[in-house]
Amino acid sequence: MKRAGVIGAGAWGTALAQVCARAGLDTTLWAREPEVIAAIAEHGENSVFLPGIALEPSIRAVGDMAALADVALILAVAPAQHLRAALAALAPHVRAGLPIVLCAKGVEQGSLKLMTQVLAETVPQAAAAVLSGPSFAGEVARGLPTAVTLACADEDLGRALAEAIATPTFRPYLAVDMIGAEAGGAVKNVLAIACGVVEGRELGRSAHAALITRGFSEMTRLAVALGGQADTVAGLCGLGDLVLTCSSPQSRNMSVGLALGRGESLQAALAGKLSVAEGVASAPAVRELARQLGVDTPICEAVAGILAGELDVDAAIRGLLSRPLREER
Repeated sequence: MKRAGVIGAGAWGTALAQVCARAGLDTTLWAREPEVIAAIAEHGENSVFLPGIALEPSIRAVGDMAALADVALILAVAPAQHLRAALAALAPHVRAGLPIVLCAKGVEQGSLKLMTQVLAETVPQAAAAVLSGPSFAGEVARGLPTAVTLACADEDLGRALAEAIATPTFRPYLAVDMIGAEAGGAVKNVLAIACGVVEGRELGRSAHAALITRGFSEMTRLAVALGGQADTVAGLCGLGDLVLTCSSPQSRNMSVGLALGRGESLQAALAGKLSVAEGVASAPAVRELARQLGVDTPICEAVAGILAGELDVDAAIRGLLSRPLREER
């Protein structure tokens, strides 16, 4: 594997392009925004989404999906709610068996499908893999140590992909359970909004720890109901990502929750943000999916209720604290 393509030039897509380039791959980064393409070509920097970080010279930014036709692997990093459209545009240029590594975290609204299901419907000739784990784009782009899960049903392909993108500071751990990896990444974004609300309302570190722990239980139950494995969710793509996203205001999702907890409206919380807070779009989809599967997810339910304007923050908190006492599981 000598050439990589990356779809989506937001902060995370740009950071992963940086990883590929540092791993020695000729890297083509597809961007929707002409200003991003121009900035990378002229200044070697994505000044729109990842300012202040010099990019590797081997990264080439393009606006035409056809430029990805001859790569050896693709990392799909378009936001979850836009991934279907991006993959549909890519499909005519994908040869049979081309590995597409899904890096978006979410559940598609309307269809309630995971990203592997979206890929199977739009680019059925591709070979799927999932990359997920605790990773802030700026840190990854600067080369700070990061470990992630790379899940692929084909173990040999998964190993080849991991070897292709690994660097001394970017370490993929292999798994075969793509569903568990996807479920962890999707649900943690919703839980991060809840943790932000706890911080914004100044409910204390004890409440914060309790919410992470009980949220992890919800994540695990939903992953298993979808056909994933609890052990997968207990790794980097579930628990690891949850701890990071719920513990730093750097997290886009947690920052939205912080604003809501401080009394701001959702519109105000999202104002001025260029990067997507995936949990806002995923929350209603996660709630509906859990209901269809008969899985109890009270924290995700509360977040979805707040975002939809069905509950105010204090009512949601009271509702969680007044639930019947039960065994811990």
